[in-house]
Amino acid sequence: MRKLFAILALLAGLSVAAADAPAPEQLLRSTSKDVLDIIKKENLTSNDKRFRELVEARVLPVFDFTRLTALAVGRYWKQATPEQQAALTREFKTLLVRTYSTAVGANRVQDIEVKPVKMADSDTDVTVRTEVAITGGQPFPIDYRLLKTPAGWKVYDVAVEGVSLVTNYRTSFGQTIQKDGIDGLVKALADRNAAQPAKAAAK
Repeated sequence: MRKLFAILALLAGLSVAAADAPAPEQLLRSTSKDVLDIIKKENLTSNDKRFRELVEARVLPVFDFTRLTALAVGRYWKQATPEQQAALTREFKTLLVRTYSTAVGANRVQDIEVKPVKMADSDTDVTVRTEVAITGGQPFPIDYRLLKTPAGWKVYDVAVEGVSLVTNYRTSFGQTIQKDGIDGLVKALADRNAAQPAKAAAK
């Protein structure tokens, strides 16, 4: 859970970006600063409705969940209908966000070191490397892969301690599809989301 939490939680702990930092680095830093400032100011916890609204409004737009889901589903993505693709994206997004919200209360980001990003003006696919320090644990690396899109830079994969989120899910997704088809994967994700414990009442 710690690793999956860190995929999104990192964005709540980064520092202010230098004015001349590359755009992908600026995106991660500025987003995280806004989120962290609000969390501290309002003393929010993962059980607060306001916390979940903050994640949805400030963090989720940084991610390209459609591309992330397509990469995780792999070669089966093109076999899915537009409706199935939309359902897969919706359920996978819900799974990641709910897992994050459940785990965030047990972790505290202490410090984030964002490695300098070297890129050319023509680059459209970059990796932002970071090191995360949390309370009661050893620092660990998280690498964010971002793609330049018409809507700006978007995160489409994350590697925690060298393990790609996309690669990690691709094997299990493929096994489910081979056994139960694409609709079977949609159902499996929906069932898993439905089985998540109900959130504590919002303040």
